[in-house]
Amino acid sequence: MTFHVLPSRPPPPGDSPRLPPPVGDVNSVSSLTIPANVAPDAVSTATAPVLPGRTLGVLGGGQLGAMFAAAARRMGYRVEAVSDHADCPAARTCDRVHVDSLDDPGRLVAIGRSFAAATYEFENIPVAAARALAAVVPVRPGPEVLFTTQDRGREKAFLDRHRFACVSNRMVRSAAEFNAAVAAIGLPAVLKTAASGYDGKGQVRLGVAADMEEAWTALGASMVGTAGLVLEGWIDFDCEISVVAARGLDGATAVFEPSLNLHHRHILDLSVAPSGLPAGIVAEARRTASAILEALGVVGVACVEFFVTRDGRLLVNEIAPRPHNSGHLTIEACETSQFEQQVRAVCGLPLGSTRQTSPAAMANILGDCWERGEPDWAAALAVPGVSLHLYGKSSPRAGRKMGHLTAVAATVDEALAAARLARSRASRGAVV
Repeated sequence: MTFHVLPSRPPPPGDSPRLPPPVGDVNSVSSLTIPANVAPDAVSTATAPVLPGRTLGVLGGGQLGAMFAAAARRMGYRVEAVSDHADCPAARTCDRVHVDSLDDPGRLVAIGRSFAAATYEFENIPVAAARALAAVVPVRPGPEVLFTTQDRGREKAFLDRHRFACVSNRMVRSAAEFNAAVAAIGLPAVLKTAASGYDGKGQVRLGVAADMEEAWTALGASMVGTAGLVLEGWIDFDCEISVVAARGLDGATAVFEPSLNLHHRHILDLSVAPSGLPAGIVAEARRTASAILEALGVVGVACVEFFVTRDGRLLVNEIAPRPHNSGHLTIEACETSQFEQQVRAVCGLPLGSTRQTSPAAMANILGDCWERGEPDWAAALAVPGVSLHLYGKSSPRAGRKMGHLTAVAATVDEALAAARLARSRASRGAVV
């Protein structure tokens, strides 16, 4: 296959593709069997609050589900997770784990009939299954939010359609479209899988035309089904921030302080809040996050990730329809954590205050911290203001998120220094 770059031209405004659900999409309801006694969308408009004592369902068994369950049980709810692994982090905090596939709408409906409401802790849930479940129990955020945000092409089309500033982009479903996308956007650029990519997975940077062949070999030849790829223009950004926000059944929104995020090897390493950015940028980020949740019709918690360019512009990078790694510091640093806020929103309760009570920093604990043996947790916890959260994963490996440390202090700089020191002590100097 020969790749060539035509003279670059700027894309016309609003020229990103408008993407209907692809024919034969495995996530479309028509391609999977839904039980005959399920009426589509029968309960999505339910407005009565779900009160403590009822059972909440969470799709997925990872650490976000575990922390949601911990918050919900503290408030008096029962929580049951659906996961394909019995020994998952959520098993340590949920009342029950249903070990089952999320790919089977019929099984999910049968399990979900005991739930008063349901949510999810990661976005790679088959939309058809979520739609089937939403016919018998409120699923929040709704399946259509999931449908939009789990695919980069659909997400970028949504952002362009609603005029939220984001990086220039083109869908790629063939080698010819790849050539055309590079010609339109120019180089450098980033080629990404439209679905299932996270923590830097499923993406390749293109610096010069000679990189195109390798990028296509790495990603284009292995496109799954009709999901396709997305080519995005390269952004010379100053920093990355994320804004966690909640939206209730009544349309009210509550927005947390933006977090400034630092990455290492494409994985979130450290988050601090407040971000220290100019007040105008902070206010715009919060307004934009609130507007995105409203435009999507989110009921629940979501996170909007932004690039901050060197000239002070905000560009939306991604939307996560769930709590976010960068929001973990809200557990110690805010009047209401992102997980309690998720419970409140999913249950139709009033949203809590997002006021931050102290500067904070969060440091991820990856499997790399076990490089020199079992971490020294006592040494980490000897650092003033530090809290430890371990997720209960049995096998540490490099790059795997095993837990996190949060530090609160009088200033952001002090909190960041404490989080780094605690992690360094825990890892016996292997990770700083």
